[in-house]
Amino acid sequence: MSRHQRRRQTLLRPRRLAAPPLRFVMPLSLLACLLALIVLRGLATNEVFHDSRVAESVDQTTVPDQVLKGGPVVDARGEKNDDPVSYRIPDRTVVLSFDDGPSEEWTPEILKILAAHNVRADFFVTGSMTARNPDMIRKIVAEGHEIGLHSFTHPDLAFQSHARLSWEMAQTQLALAGAAGVHSTLFRPPYSSYAGALDDWSYPVVKYLGARGYITAFIDHDTDDWKLPGVDAIVKEAMPATPGAGELILLHDAGGDRSQTVAALGILIEKLQADGYRFATISEALGATSATTPVHGFQLWAGKGYIWTTQLAVHTLPVLIALLAVVGFLNFGRFALMLVLAPVHARRAKRTDLWGEPVTEPVTVLVPAYNERECIANTLNSLAASDYPIEVIVIDDGSSDGTADIVEEMALPFVRLIRKVNGGKSSALNVGIAAASHDIVVMMDGDTVFEPSTVRELVQPFADPGIGAVSGNAKVGNRDSLIGAWQHIEYVLGHNLDRRMYDMLGIIPTIPGAVGAFRKEALDAVGGMSDDTLAEDTDITMAVLCEGWRIVYAERARAWTEAPASIQQLWSQRYRWSYGSMQAMWKHRRAVTARGPAGRFGRFGLPIVVLFGVVAPLLAPLVDIFLMYGVLFADAGLTLVSFGGFLSIQAVLSWYAFRLDREKPWHLISLPLQQVVYRQLMYIVLLQSTITAFTGGRLRWQKLRRTGEVAAPVEA
Repeated sequence: MSRHQRRRQTLLRPRRLAAPPLRFVMPLSLLACLLALIVLRGLATNEVFHDSRVAESVDQTTVPDQVLKGGPVVDARGEKNDDPVSYRIPDRTVVLSFDDGPSEEWTPEILKILAAHNVRADFFVTGSMTARNPDMIRKIVAEGHEIGLHSFTHPDLAFQSHARLSWEMAQTQLALAGAAGVHSTLFRPPYSSYAGALDDWSYPVVKYLGARGYITAFIDHDTDDWKLPGVDAIVKEAMPATPGAGELILLHDAGGDRSQTVAALGILIEKLQADGYRFATISEALGATSATTPVHGFQLWAGKGYIWTTQLAVHTLPVLIALLAVVGFLNFGRFALMLVLAPVHARRAKRTDLWGEPVTEPVTVLVPAYNERECIANTLNSLAASDYPIEVIVIDDGSSDGTADIVEEMALPFVRLIRKVNGGKSSALNVGIAAASHDIVVMMDGDTVFEPSTVRELVQPFADPGIGAVSGNAKVGNRDSLIGAWQHIEYVLGHNLDRRMYDMLGIIPTIPGAVGAFRKEALDAVGGMSDDTLAEDTDITMAVLCEGWRIVYAERARAWTEAPASIQQLWSQRYRWSYGSMQAMWKHRRAVTARGPAGRFGRFGLPIVVLFGVVAPLLAPLVDIFLMYGVLFADAGLTLVSFGGFLSIQAVLSWYAFRLDREKPWHLISLPLQQVVYRQLMYIVLLQSTITAFTGGRLRWQKLRRTGEVAAPVEA
């Protein structure tokens, strides 16, 4: 076979779709399950698919006379579908029927009265109420009453498609099977009354369901008890117009205040019994077998599963709403703190005498590098332009791409190169700390470039002897792509504005690896960098805080870093960040009960960091889940307006953050899309990190592929 033929076969061979990575499947499955639970609860409360339209009466041209002039029970099953049969309730017989239940409040009261008078009745139940109150269904069946279907969501079925009709009945049967192990062939349409009121809107429903095995029961008397006309009026309206005539009477056991119905029921039964009437179910009155029949096998267990899941959803929703309130409180609390404290920090940063006499002593800049051949030259060239006296130590951590060779070829006189066997970033930094000649150590990444003034601005706070570390201002250099613009917004709003707030509270939890400085004394006090976590920058920052050192944010110490350029790289980086941050918080958990400076951070700073950095983002997907639910199943207009208000607050806060950082706001044009796409991606990353943490998983170091496109910027 020739090469051309092999290639042609390869092109023609259908490609197999790759399965989605497990890291997407688990978090997305969790979110999908939460949304499904909320939808199930919405079904049980008649919020999902609710249709409040009611059809007006039209001409009766297609309704057979025997139906219009016959009894309240219409049988259009099988061969009778085109020639339905109508049945009347026999003389001296009364059927009591109750619609819209079962109700947890009123159905038990009605059952007590019926049991006291040894009366059996028909209960036309909705599927939504059945799913919410399965115990009541079991009680109704156990006491010998007959069950009929009243649809699932109680819409006017005249407006519904055949598919919706089938769904309404199937879901109600499923709920009945799960609640009491029964199905029913008896049906009453919502908003129906007498058979004589059937018209060209409602009669097709009777025929369609009759063809599917349902008998339709209308009424002889509507007591209008739902209007609350008074006990005497209900009793009077229920009494037969013709003495001795059989009656099918409509009452309600749900849908509102049914106290008058309960009070009238006992009086009505006693009056009818005194007049010589007997009480029966519809099937008993017509001499037929009961419409309520048991189910077994798959139908039974499918119904039980549905009821169990619905009950879980009903009881879970209050918890989810409470968690949603927590999310709202934390987010708006964070926004409020930012708006209050960030301006104070900005005004403080403008003072020239804030820290005391200017710091002029030389410092050591550490550059840990692992396979940074694309970036290392830009990094060192930016340091060469520094306006502050520095020594630079590049620690090559076993690079295999010639990074160290590039450093040697540049032959910069202020740069020392240390080669070592690969041991990770923490190990490389510890080697650099040990080799540092000066008391202040600046740390940066091998893919980062400094402005000429960055080191000078970064070390000025060390004029205060109580300051042990300083965080710089990390900027996204490759911000012209969509992913880069999203990260640029995140850095300015989510990182730098946070640092202003944390600075004023005295609890900055992370000095970014791209730009930070430490006193060597503080590093020695905590034992140097640790490889206990994947977020060595967060780990060392918390350790320094626990030793009682102050940490501040120098906004003018700008560093430009190359952000991940693809979703895959972004995922890897943020997964490591979030997982490592959780490791660091867990590592320093004993600070909560410690004394001294560690205790102050543990009891004040650590809880705030956990709430704002883990709890709020972890629960934030609830906002989007309820947003989807609101748009799809509830009030879409109100939901979208509320979400628009949230986006407006985000936009105002983002604009303010950009203004404080002296950034051009035109990148904010991608903010709405960032909120819809990027934010959800970060949620999934955090969920995956949490799942990994709880399952005891270990995460290896993930090296990102760099392009070297971020060069030394002109002084801003």
